[in-house]
Amino acid sequence: MNAFELNAKVNLFEKQLDQVQDSLHEDELKQRLEVLQQTTLEPLFWQDQKQAQKVFAEQNEIKDRLSQFHQIQTLLDTLRVVLELTNLDEEVDEEETEHLLNQIESNLDDLMTKILLNQPYDKLNAIVDFHPGAGGTESQDWAEMLYRMITRYAERKEYKIQVLDYQVGEEAGIKSVTILIQGPYAYGYLKSEHGVHRLVRLSPFDASGRRHTSFASISVAPELDDSIEVEMNEVDLRIDTYRSGGNGGQGVNTTDSAVRITHLPTKIVVTCQNERSQIQNRETALRILKGKLYQLELEKRQQEAAVFANSKMANAFGSQIRSYVFHPYAMVKDHRTDYETSNTTRVMDGDLDPFIHAYLREFNRPKDE
Repeated sequence: MNAFELNAKVNLFEKQLDQVQDSLHEDELKQRLEVLQQTTLEPLFWQDQKQAQKVFAEQNEIKDRLSQFHQIQTLLDTLRVVLELTNLDEEVDEEETEHLLNQIESNLDDLMTKILLNQPYDKLNAIVDFHPGAGGTESQDWAEMLYRMITRYAERKEYKIQVLDYQVGEEAGIKSVTILIQGPYAYGYLKSEHGVHRLVRLSPFDASGRRHTSFASISVAPELDDSIEVEMNEVDLRIDTYRSGGNGGQGVNTTDSAVRITHLPTKIVVTCQNERSQIQNRETALRILKGKLYQLELEKRQQEAAVFANSKMANAFGSQIRSYVFHPYAMVKDHRTDYETSNTTRVMDGDLDPFIHAYLREFNRPKDE
């Protein structure tokens, strides 16, 4: 990279870092950190274990953001030194310079994304449902591929994955799957995947090798904690129990421990068969239902309908948030942000960060832009 190109990169990073600093509110974060540290010194601090854990979690989050910001500053200082050497026609290591550029770009992107996750529910765990749409066996197989994609993403983030309900497809794939993904900002990151996903490929189930279009939906809701209240009356619930089913290794059993809860006013149905205890499955199902009702309320309140409108789209052609094309060319394109890539393999292996970052930037953009 020549001096002109390197100088352009430095100028770009400096501008982006200024934007990050404006959004970060560094002084406010430092003041909040001092308040939290004083709180931990109070004599009765440890009497409420749950509250103490929240305090430490917030502390760690603030420390992480400040540390990452200062790390970017240090890396950018190093890049400025490299630029000076280049301007003096001194020899610099191209590979190390490229690595430095990638580090700065990655850290800037990651920190800005964290700043954009500013909604009260973004910090929560995510309840994720997968359902095949139009297309029969094809769509059931596609739903399973999406399930794998999301779980690979969660593994990259080192999140914990708990399978709550797993219904195997008749010939291939899945009829439906519900999982709980636990980790910092799991819902905030994964809410971008909420909607209908469309696949175009040469069918492995067609003896003639023809091209098929398949649809499947991903539904994402937050797993609510005690800090968020949702009104839910017992009289509005129909609770059924049944014998668990599914493939081996999914934690199901042969007793009548599975629970299905229907919220009659909204027709939302939640099932859980992961635990051996009917009581545990009931508690988990109620928690999932609470999250889905909260998600529904969020959608009603949303001023910019495009953010959540995909939740009510039909699981068929014309309603997709993202298209995946495996044939006759390779492409994954998000129709909300227009971000696209030709590296379909990386996407299906869970490399979703570019799509998530683009989504958060698009739907957190100031209205006057």
